[in-house]
Amino acid sequence: MKKSLFNIFIIFILLFKIPSEKAKIIGEESFPVFKEDFTLKKYGFNKSDFEIENEKIKKRENLSIILSKKGISVNTIDKIVEKCKGVFDLRTMRIGRNYSFFTSNDEKELKHFVYEISKTKYVIFDLKDSLDVKTFERKTNKVLKTASGIIESSLWNSMKAKGLNTILATELSEIYAWSIDFFRLEKGDYYKIIYEELQLKETNEVVGIGEIKTVQFQHKKEDFFAFSYLQDGIESFFDEEGLSLKKPFLKAPLKFGTVTSGYSKRRYHPVLKRIKAHLGTDYGAPRGTPIMSTGDGIVTKASYGKANGRYVKIRHSGTYQTQYLHMSKFAKGIKKGVYVKQGDVIGYVGSTGLATGPHVCYRFWKNGRQVDSRKQKFPKSKKVKAKDLNDFIKHKNISLEKLNNIFIKDFS
Repeated sequence: MKKSLFNIFIIFILLFKIPSEKAKIIGEESFPVFKEDFTLKKYGFNKSDFEIENEKIKKRENLSIILSKKGISVNTIDKIVEKCKGVFDLRTMRIGRNYSFFTSNDEKELKHFVYEISKTKYVIFDLKDSLDVKTFERKTNKVLKTASGIIESSLWNSMKAKGLNTILATELSEIYAWSIDFFRLEKGDYYKIIYEELQLKETNEVVGIGEIKTVQFQHKKEDFFAFSYLQDGIESFFDEEGLSLKKPFLKAPLKFGTVTSGYSKRRYHPVLKRIKAHLGTDYGAPRGTPIMSTGDGIVTKASYGKANGRYVKIRHSGTYQTQYLHMSKFAKGIKKGVYVKQGDVIGYVGSTGLATGPHVCYRFWKNGRQVDSRKQKFPKSKKVKAKDLNDFIKHKNISLEKLNNIFIKDFS
């Protein structure tokens, strides 16, 4: 269902303990203040009826504090909080986001409080006698766009240098999670993308990325294609042969990071100070980075060991098992006997056990023997159904023609 600097783009997750709906406003981000005329237009209010104040949420502010400063009583605030239940989670309000007060010109009374959830979503708190809380979503247009670039150091850096939305880097890492090891990209690798850009209907302001339609990613001189195709009501990605890109195991348990140590029968252990087999792959990343299960399976262990620290082990079948070491903490609900799906977050990067810094040691078993996960060959994926194959081929050929029209400057 639809859904930083560290050499390669890293997704940070900030964890906050929030004791009550009134308590904290979390996070901090850049969020431009909208001009007054647009504020009125987008909320559907009549400009001549109100005096408008546009502000940003500051540190140590929450809904109670913000409304109290405008003279709203504690009793009224309690009623507003009650109205929010099932409509809007007050705990998700973030520092730096826009909010607006609408005071009537005739009665000089505060009538509405509006909070910007995102560039496309907002919530209106009706502060009149009939207290009410409603969320709204702005209409957007989907505009087809193309992007291309050559890798110099990382995919994220390439996209940033070209002024592209770096969310595209995350999207590509998910599309190719089964086929390309994004920890081992090489200088000269390149990409071509056809995707949707989301723009507000009122202003044409770019507010996000829609669906990715087609990708050509050349890695180590080999082309990896991804064609988005609707089959049986489900949009999935297939390669040029009509094989699904989804495979039994992801290439790595992190979306981005750095391989700090590979699988080896003889490696100098940085803590024990001696030569010892390292039957796994270490992925360095900041503490708190989400660790994903690389395949579907049953958690057989979620425990702590002197050497392994906090770790999770998963049985995927009678043949395969995986293990994830040195976690800072387990993800919510992860315990022995729990079923997890490929891509589910099972824990967070840490340095528990015998570790010199934050990383996850990823181990892979085949038929009871530890093997190098990056050298395993798995069965081919499911193919486009025979009844849809001709239609897919037509779709693929049209997409390939569009890709061929995307020019990469200084491309060799």
